[in-house]
Amino acid sequence: MKEAYRAVDPHRGGPDAGGAALPERVVTRLLLPLTAASGGLDAVCVTRLGGLFASVITGNMVQLGRAIATADARLALGATTAVGSYAIGVAIGAVPLRHRGSGWWRRHTVVSAVEVVLLAGMAAGWLATRAHPGRVTTPLLLGLAALAMGLQSAITINSGVRGASTTYLTGTLTKVAHSLTVDPHRFAAGAGGLARLAALLCGAAAGALVLHVAPLWAPLLPAAIVAAVAVSAAALTHDRQNRS
Repeated sequence: MKEAYRAVDPHRGGPDAGGAALPERVVTRLLLPLTAASGGLDAVCVTRLGGLFASVITGNMVQLGRAIATADARLALGATTAVGSYAIGVAIGAVPLRHRGSGWWRRHTVVSAVEVVLLAGMAAGWLATRAHPGRVTTPLLLGLAALAMGLQSAITINSGVRGASTTYLTGTLTKVAHSLTVDPHRFAAGAGGLARLAALLCGAAAGALVLHVAPLWAPLLPAAIVAAVAVSAAALTHDRQNRS
């Protein structure tokens, strides 16, 4: 069986004393709700936080260019905050996860917990503003959301599932469309990418629906999903450790 989280330190070559690996099929399934969470969060951000995204940096860069051209200081602040916070989140998450040595899974759990805390903080701020953030709170909430998505991207990159993403899926769609056109017999190879695209769409639709019918609770949906995934991953890893 191919293992996604093969916990081996490339510098030492020894096994990870921190615990057993999760099978790739399990990790692939865990990535689906994370993708849905990012879709739901982006639906909230782009609708209520100045037309900007927590994770779609391409769109934010376009908005930043538009802000520069139109001298829109508010839009420029929001776009800069989103892009910068996302990059910082990736950097923060990459540092503790870069080596698969002893204790890697414990570090992974800590990074996941930090993401949950950031999303919970964003949801708390949203509740405090009664779902109507102002000029000051909008960039703060956007920054928390983008920081969390940066951490999630770092987690996904280090998941062991090659080419997987739960936040930016332009490349995923490109690969799926290319592979189906060039070699349609390899449809199964792109199934994971198609599943994540579907999860993103479902998450965005759910986020938009909650935002419409119960706007106060909209950011809690992605926070709850990420928390559930983090707890599930930790429980599954603990179980494999006890059995290994």
